[in-house]
Amino acid sequence: MKKYLVLYHMPMSFAEMAKDADPAAMKAGMEAWMAWFQRSGDHLVDMGTPLAGGRRLTALGNSPSTRNVVCYSIVRAESMEAAEALLADHPHLAWSPDCEIEVHEMAGGSG
Repeated sequence: MKKYLVLYHMPMSFAEMAKDADPAAMKAGMEAWMAWFQRSGDHLVDMGTPLAGGRRLTALGNSPSTRNVVCYSIVRAESMEAAEALLADHPHLAWSPDCEIEVHEMAGGSG
């Protein structure tokens, strides 16, 4: 099986979203993520962790990232299509119509 890096994007940072969120809604959202982790079984290699404060580095210098990557995961699947199918019902996509999931095959990531 191949490994895939999964990046979760949203229109604001996790900290911005969490500061005004209803605690019950946040708890329900985290429970949905945990349920997805359980459903993923052996396909989930690393559930990841929230990310913050991304920086964009170039030969000309650095600056704050313009994308809000709020979390990452690593999953294992037979193909990109299988990885996409595994993520099709991910609760991140239900938080906002502007939420996105980006998937990258990890070169040499078999195992």
